[in-house]
Amino acid sequence: MSDDPTSPARADLGTGLRFAFGTLTVLPVRVTRWDRDAARVGMACAPLAGLVVGLFAAAAGGLLLAAGAGAALAAVAAVAVPAVLTRGLHLDGLADTADGLGSGKPAADALKIMKRSDIGPFGVVTLLFVLLAQVAAVAALYAQGWAYGALGVVVAAVTARLALTCASRTGVPPARPEGLGAAVAGVLRVRVALALALLVTAAAASVALGFGPVDAVRHAGAVLAGLLVSEALLRHCVRRFGGVTGDVFGALAESAPTTTLVVLTLTP
Repeated sequence: MSDDPTSPARADLGTGLRFAFGTLTVLPVRVTRWDRDAARVGMACAPLAGLVVGLFAAAAGGLLLAAGAGAALAAVAAVAVPAVLTRGLHLDGLADTADGLGSGKPAADALKIMKRSDIGPFGVVTLLFVLLAQVAAVAALYAQGWAYGALGVVVAAVTARLALTCASRTGVPPARPEGLGAAVAGVLRVRVALALALLVTAAAASVALGFGPVDAVRHAGAVLAGLLVSEALLRHCVRRFGGVTGDVFGALAESAPTTTLVVLTLTP
């Protein structure tokens, strides 16, 4: 929260939830405040937005399975729903970030490339492989049972938004003075982000315990793996661009769940 005595009153949980859902989904939620304090609470609530997105995605996949569709079609539906509920913004951010990183140009030029409306070859290839990996992984999870696949889809969606929570911690600068990156960069204390990461990891393990202790460990490891990969990408982007942008946040929101899903398919 700002130390400026003229700043708005401290944001409450309702304000934070509206910020999280209004910014990270297309659900009909009106963002009532767009300031650093609202962003602080909102980014702490980001995993809850991921939970709702994941439940919708799991429901879509489950309905197709119940209707007699195979695991592959159910996986396509489960992967499509998060894209629809974000208007493809995270996928667009992933593609733009891939183009910026792949350009090999200085930070200022790379940021200009990322702001263009078109998608370059690096972005196309990255999107292709990420979506293929997500569909293949979800199909493999559904092949083990609809409940197992549904849990994997939900855990991945929550991890996607948890990665954004962690990327909003203090010490992570914005690359531009405007945009989503500037609005949320550095709003959360490190210990808050860490506590939320541990809470989500523990929750994933607790729910997965219903499938057995090995699955509890696997799901906890999958969440941590997703966060580690997104953290590596975050640090690389900060070095490369000088900070984070909305596109970088989109890339994190796709790299984390992809890693989580892939890890969940691995045998112990």
